[in-house]
Amino acid sequence: MKLLLSAMVLRSAAAFAGTSKQAFSTTALRAEPVPLANGSMSFDRVCREIRCKYEGDKATSKSLEEIGKVVAEYLPTIKAVSPDMKVNRMICGGCLDFKLQMTVGLDAFGPWDGEGFPPEAEIIAKLKEIEGVSQVETQTLTNMEI
Repeated sequence: MKLLLSAMVLRSAAAFAGTSKQAFSTTALRAEPVPLANGSMSFDRVCREIRCKYEGDKATSKSLEEIGKVVAEYLPTIKAVSPDMKVNRMICGGCLDFKLQMTVGLDAFGPWDGEGFPPEAEIIAKLKEIEGVSQVETQTLTNMEI
């Protein structure tokens, strides 16, 4: 099982690394930072972002209110993905952007990716049903606190 987990993390991290350096220490079973930009940067966490556009003023938007209900419904499931899961919600009232960023360490990312990022599919389906919500998208990003 540990070997399988290691292989999954290596496969997932390799998509971001662009290098042949090992991204996972099999002796310590902890993910190590993955180098980027010829070693001038690195990352040790990966973020999965769900984003969309909403309608109306941020203070009174019905579509943003409904988005909030979906997030509240799935927040316990999201946080159960990993003990170190960090969840950020971002709202831009000018651009009418909503973003939900879910960030985990490299050791948890591989298994989560392999399962299809649950509960992402359910969240996306519910967001698409909300009147006034458009451009529902996802993106995977590297993350490093600096």
